[in-house]
Amino acid sequence: MLAEHVIQELANKLHQAEKNRTPLRHFSKDYPLMTIEEGYQIQRAWLAIKLAEGRVIRGRKIGLTSRAMQLSSQITEPDYAPLLDDMFFEQGGDIPVARFIAPRVEVELAFILGKPLKGPDISLFDVLAATDYVTPAIEIIDARIEQFDRDTKAPRKVTDTISDFAANAGIVLGGAPVRPHDLDLRWVGAMLFKNGVIEETGLAAGVLNHPAIGVAWLANKIAPYGEQLNAGDIVLAGSFTRPVAASAGDTFQADYGRLGQIAFRFA
Repeated sequence: MLAEHVIQELANKLHQAEKNRTPLRHFSKDYPLMTIEEGYQIQRAWLAIKLAEGRVIRGRKIGLTSRAMQLSSQITEPDYAPLLDDMFFEQGGDIPVARFIAPRVEVELAFILGKPLKGPDISLFDVLAATDYVTPAIEIIDARIEQFDRDTKAPRKVTDTISDFAANAGIVLGGAPVRPHDLDLRWVGAMLFKNGVIEETGLAAGVLNHPAIGVAWLANKIAPYGEQLNAGDIVLAGSFTRPVAASAGDTFQADYGRLGQIAFRFA
């Protein structure tokens, strides 16, 4: 069990790594018995640092929602982290690549809530009833804790990823918002282009069979901590494409069919 001062120390290391754009070694290497709950304790300690500096929570993200990602991470459920105000970027513009260490891009749907969701026992239908609209979204993920160990090349463990804000670093919303009952969200598809070349395609059903299921899972998961999803929250429901690496000068476009497009460039 990690002592409180260790949790705070690791949170401070993450904060400095993000500011200095210098990735850390895996926490799980030094603390091989670290649990998922301790990973969330580190995440919450880092969040407290950010809130003390004036950041504002605008919602949540859900990660590791696909079966393939859960198997590769040796877990049986998704993970989650907060979305903060400085993570949001406008579509159609330039995103400063210097904000990140090793950015990658994922295609998702975002739920914008009109009513609060407080677990336990929140269902998919509760999520749909509480959602004002759903909109295309791009998540930019990053690695304050390096994805692969610099020496052994071993992948980081899920406890590392959870500590690291579930790898979240940026969000771009765009396209055409849609009421959640106006179409079957499972069949929303997208093509992700990088520099004009299709890199990934996916279907939203890859997110737990329906992206709203992840939102219900999240509301129930955070309930024991006295937390809930609030009206106005933006909830990223989970990626339905493989993450695609980004560098300075890369242009990205995600085409969601009838839901429109999101486009931007890393400058």
